[in-house]
Amino acid sequence: MCGRYASTKDPAALAAEFAADDRIGGSGGADYNVAPTKQVPAVVARHREGEPERRLRTMRWGLVPKWAKDPKIGNRMINAKAETVTAKPAFRAAAKYRRCLLPADGWYEWKRDGDRKQPYFMTSPDGASLALAGLWETWHDPAAPEDAPPLVTCSVLTTTAIGALAEVHDRMPLVLPADAWEDWLDPERHDASGLLEPSPDLVAALELRPVSSAVNDVRHNGAELIAPQADPDPAVALDHARDAG
Repeated sequence: MCGRYASTKDPAALAAEFAADDRIGGSGGADYNVAPTKQVPAVVARHREGEPERRLRTMRWGLVPKWAKDPKIGNRMINAKAETVTAKPAFRAAAKYRRCLLPADGWYEWKRDGDRKQPYFMTSPDGASLALAGLWETWHDPAAPEDAPPLVTCSVLTTTAIGALAEVHDRMPLVLPADAWEDWLDPERHDASGLLEPSPDLVAALELRPVSSAVNDVRHNGAELIAPQADPDPAVALDHARDAG
């Protein structure tokens, strides 16, 4: 699964990296401990004068389907399995019409070791952003005025872990290589089933580093969370990481 990640670049830098129009503005703010229900940057493609245009915007992590009666359902919709996303009622419309990229410096996963879990950070060695495949939706509160802005939410697609990642956890986010971004975002492409397999080359190039157990607590948020540790953290107790792993 993907339950925590880091997204520290400002909107202008992300817009340049993803060739997108910045609809966020400002400095944004580095987040080394992105957790569900937070606002996150996302890249979408919408039509402008007949041509797709990439846009950088913010969304709340935890997808709320259009038909939901209560937005709290989004707390259980932070991930969507790539293997079933086109069939599940909560995700199939978004998989067809509303796909996005969620820029990340990297993501955290917890490796079980007996009664403990050691956090790892998966990242690109060259500092380039990882593009997590995502879905997005808009939800309107039926009790709100008709002109009230919708709640915009998203979910991260996950798939079976491959390569060295499988030694850390059995699931991983679906990370898309740059040559797949255009097809994934294309609003005219309604069948993305051919893009739901992880890239072995991309995964093989990732750095997997053990990091501090401080990431287990969402109140911790600083560059020290992604600093590599020479040895696994002996203080990582299972009960501290149970909600995050």
